[in-house]
Amino acid sequence: MQALIFDPFSGASGDMIIASLIDLGIDVTVVREAMESAADVSVSVNRVSKRGIDAANVNVKVKVNTGKEHSRTYFELIDEIKSASLPEKVEIDTLAVFSLMADAESKVHGQDLDNIHFHEVGQNDAIADVVGACTAIHELKWEKIYCTPISVGSGFVESAHGILPVPAPATLEILRAGKMLFKGGAVERELLTPTGAALLSHFSTPVDSFPQSIPIRVGYGAGDADTAHPNVLRAVLADVDDALIQDHIEVLETNVDDVTGEVLGNLIDELLLMGARDVTITPATMKKGRTGHIIHVIAKSHDTSKLARKIITETGSLGVRVIPTRHRLIADRRMDSVKITIEGQEFEIAVKIAQDTHGVLLNISAEFEDCKKVAKICGVPLKDVIRRAEGVAWERF
Repeated sequence: MQALIFDPFSGASGDMIIASLIDLGIDVTVVREAMESAADVSVSVNRVSKRGIDAANVNVKVKVNTGKEHSRTYFELIDEIKSASLPEKVEIDTLAVFSLMADAESKVHGQDLDNIHFHEVGQNDAIADVVGACTAIHELKWEKIYCTPISVGSGFVESAHGILPVPAPATLEILRAGKMLFKGGAVERELLTPTGAALLSHFSTPVDSFPQSIPIRVGYGAGDADTAHPNVLRAVLADVDDALIQDHIEVLETNVDDVTGEVLGNLIDELLLMGARDVTITPATMKKGRTGHIIHVIAKSHDTSKLARKIITETGSLGVRVIPTRHRLIADRRMDSVKITIEGQEFEIAVKIAQDTHGVLLNISAEFEDCKKVAKICGVPLKDVIRRAEGVAWERF
């Protein structure tokens, strides 16, 4: 699968997104014409160096101040976009991006959409940026778009509403609505604009690291500011192996001794109930020849602290190692059921079905507890019930 991966390690803005895609090879003329037809602007593209990285730079200059630059309402903006005669897909996405920004402004300021006035994001250059980014994205051939955690910067920023914290409230609301991953940083400035946040939220799926892939082309789009690190947005066109799902996890690990099997067995049950994805306990020989155990827990990062606390309180361990992993590859799993007949009686057995993202069947396993009940009722070996249920499932699915 060919995917576009945005890597906003220095934030993102509309012009940075356009520039990164131009650097990937998008036709500059097509993008420029779309931007200049949608707003009264002139667009130029040149090359700049950001801390030694050669990058494309898009400069949008407003031609005429119409007097509405700071007073467009949301619905005035919609009318202008619809009157720009944009290609259908570009118009739909442009309206969707501004809808994200309007909803964020509405929520932050506690006002209905009818009363929302766009300030910075309603200016001609912002309109051109959104139209240009939507055009550039549709010009590129991709099947999926990903976005790694976005650096938002830190400190405060001046706006039409006064001095605001970074990320600005509307930007943060856009990130929340899009369930995007973001992080702060040592740079005391705004690295992510509302326009950049809305574009990435609308088009991309958040991931906490690069998916397993082979890069095809890499593009860099320059931001206006000069910072201590390269102020560029990196865009990667890559061949991604998407047959299996990437699941991002952490591994908790600790060594314990002087803990009984009953306590360890109960710990497994408790950790699984609290959200652990898997728990294994391995016998080990400890220092001075003492017997002990190594506890391994697979968990999502947001569950790590509570699971570590549970391990410590239940076992007396003084510490739990947290080992971050880049990702694990898992099959797509779902539950279904099959009916089997044994000794003239019909039973329904739940089955777990594992397949890849293309629908290729990888494995089927019968639910143990269901099979155990049937084996007990019919007086037949458990393994025969499991085999029969899984055989029916393989034929059906």
